[in-house]
Amino acid sequence: MKRIEGGICAVGGVRAAGAKRGKYGVALIAASGPAAGVFTMNRIRAAPLDVTAGNLALSGGRLEGVIANSGCANAYTGTRGVEDARWMAGLFAETLGVGADRIGVASTGVIGRYLDRGVLEELFDEARGRLRSDPGASEEAARAIMTTDTRVKEIAVEHSGFRVAGITKGAGMIEPNMATMLAFIYTDVRISPEALRDALLEAVDDSFNMLIVDGDTSTNDLVLVTATGKVEADIDDFREALNYVCVELAKMMAKDGEGATKLVEMVVTGARSREDARLAAKTVMRSSLVKTAIFGCDPNWGRIVAAAGRSGAEVDPEKITLSISAAGGDEVFLVRDGKIVDGVLSEAEEAMRAEELLITLDLGLGDGRARAFGCDLSYDYVKINADYTT
Repeated sequence: MKRIEGGICAVGGVRAAGAKRGKYGVALIAASGPAAGVFTMNRIRAAPLDVTAGNLALSGGRLEGVIANSGCANAYTGTRGVEDARWMAGLFAETLGVGADRIGVASTGVIGRYLDRGVLEELFDEARGRLRSDPGASEEAARAIMTTDTRVKEIAVEHSGFRVAGITKGAGMIEPNMATMLAFIYTDVRISPEALRDALLEAVDDSFNMLIVDGDTSTNDLVLVTATGKVEADIDDFREALNYVCVELAKMMAKDGEGATKLVEMVVTGARSREDARLAAKTVMRSSLVKTAIFGCDPNWGRIVAAAGRSGAEVDPEKITLSISAAGGDEVFLVRDGKIVDGVLSEAEEAMRAEELLITLDLGLGDGRARAFGCDLSYDYVKINADYTT
């Protein structure tokens, strides 16, 4: 997999732009082709998601563009929220000369607030005059949708003659069932809407659905993928590239979690089944006790074992092996085959000082394997979320 510059604008047929003013922003992405989406599992679903899902159904799985805003989630806003989301779609549709049902809409920000159409229209007018396909346009669009994010999250790869690229935002209220996030992914592969959706579901399941910052599931989670259809490609090669892009974007969000100081990859092996492995990995990564210990570089490994034990996965205490390592470093084994390893806590504490940490838990029961992505839980997380609307 070759990483390349340019973000989503590295993909042929993609133009982008963005405008930002304080906490408000508007991102525009123009790209024509088959499209698919995955949406939050929260029963309180924001109006833009309903509009986008409806548009994908009406258009037979095709989009011509996406408009997204930050600063207001447009969630729990009733009929007015739906009207505002459709208004956003109509703005961009008119610019592109297409029907409003060919536009995806996304929002991020505070729940229970109405869109300020005046501000958003001003930002939209500013952005639409800059629609273009240079690398700066991708970064501009990515910045426009940032809320508590501290860095731009974008990636582009070239693989077997085709390209896949994406931008995302997300730093808090992140939990499986689609992490709290907006992600817009593009490829130049020629593919049907059905095959594209199947590939997206598989990629999301092993990436964004395994991402945890704080255990909350948002009302606005959305991943959209659009294929501009310029290159023939092997479907397995495409799936591989899409999975890679989604995993890398998930890691970027974990590393930029609100107040985070460490990226954590939690790998579970030897589970009775894949589902057991996923349960254990997500439960450990969700645990506030584990996350605070990681923040303090405290090798309190009993919290990890305890979390796995309550995960719902089958666990035999006498078969567990647990290790911690700095990413790319030597493993420090804390438990081997159910037995405590003595004299390694200082070594484990030193490994935990790394900015990227790998925790490996082998349950010793089968071939099931999974990995989750997350971060530590710091003082700053509380500060950020205590003052989020004030």
